[in-house]
Amino acid sequence: MAKKINISQLRSKLRQIESKQRQAMNKYNNAVRQHNARLRANRQRIINELNRLQSRTTVRYQVLHTSTVSLNRSYQSLEKREQEFENIPFGNQFLDLSEKENANSLSVSNALESDEPQTNAGNDGDLVSTSITDELSEISPDLDSRWKGALFSLSPMNPDASRHFCTSAREIFIQILDHFAPDTDVLTRFPQCEKTDKGQPTRRWKIKHILVNSGIVSEEAVEFVDEDITNVLQLFRVFNDGTHGSAGRFEFSQLRAIKERVESGIVYLTTICKNA
Repeated sequence: MAKKINISQLRSKLRQIESKQRQAMNKYNNAVRQHNARLRANRQRIINELNRLQSRTTVRYQVLHTSTVSLNRSYQSLEKREQEFENIPFGNQFLDLSEKENANSLSVSNALESDEPQTNAGNDGDLVSTSITDELSEISPDLDSRWKGALFSLSPMNPDASRHFCTSAREIFIQILDHFAPDTDVLTRFPQCEKTDKGQPTRRWKIKHILVNSGIVSEEAVEFVDEDITNVLQLFRVFNDGTHGSAGRFEFSQLRAIKERVESGIVYLTTICKNA
């Protein structure tokens, strides 16, 4: 037998429902406002950093400069296909993360090319701290330990800092791709894929395999992720060649910029992989 309620109880129930609906709507609107604010901030940051980069009359690190410009061009191609990502569960987040990566790439390139006096306030603790939380430990404790070891090596007092940091960080990217895109899985899906001299799928095809798993089949997306990793690797080259095996040539602010660019690349790649 249905429970009877009086008019007062009914009105109270309706008010409760309306209150919950308002709370849900406010929460959604706040999330949208925060999301839009982040987008505006990243886009303005890209504009500012790109203007700085293009205004330079001389370029110290040509290889990194070329890679940074190429990554920005790749992002512009990706952005033109924005509508294709709207109905993909991970699509909008992927675009947001990619936009941030582009901004980070431009920022670190400008930081290293800058002739302005650098702010050196800081200490080794600033270089050891990281925004990476459990992204690596969830994949493998070894990867997490390797990253922490890379950070500890990143000191102006360490004459072999660049080699230690770059070797460890490069291996982290390789292991992430191998974990989420095993050779056998990639070859099964793409038997005609491009292969290395050892007969293994190339990095680009591993990336494509991961993106397909996340519902993203855009070649522009594959291109951008591949270019992003290339950009980080070119940063390693600058760090190694520019210091001749020592971190001493770079200021603290520049070392922080290098570290933050690498860790943002790691978070970007692991986030894509975990949504696959």
